[in-house]
Amino acid sequence: MRKTLVVVSLLLLVAFALQFVFAAVGAFTKPADDGAYSLHSLNGMAVIPVLTLLTILLAVLAKAPGRLIGLAVLPLGLVVLQALLAMFANAFTDAAGASTPVGLTIAGLHAVNGIVAVHVVVGLHRGSRELANPAPAVPASVPVREGEPA
Repeated sequence: MRKTLVVVSLLLLVAFALQFVFAAVGAFTKPADDGAYSLHSLNGMAVIPVLTLLTILLAVLAKAPGRLIGLAVLPLGLVVLQALLAMFANAFTDAAGASTPVGLTIAGLHAVNGIVAVHVVVGLHRGSRELANPAPAVPASVPVREGEPA
């Protein structure tokens, strides 16, 4: 179960990395239309939440420590926050549908939250690897008294 947790947490990390690629695709698509961010939306609203829920389940089944289970749960909250930030950023447009300073600031927070989520998932993946492959115990050194052979 612990090896599976490592694999799924890695897939979650890849999905988050791809999310930035898909955001760039949307941002640089010319001419921009409603479908420019479709990959970003699909990944963020379907793939990442499913992988996050699977990661939480696997962390619990692997009997991971509470800190690691917390790291597995945290991306779910950050994904919900992402959706809210995107919704609020879009809500703060002017009458013509153009961006406003408030909307752009909220959109910037959407990007920062994405960076935070990636760092959390990096920590989750690192922790899951340590859980699956614990470091070997180092034998305690025995002090040698002066005059005794080592």
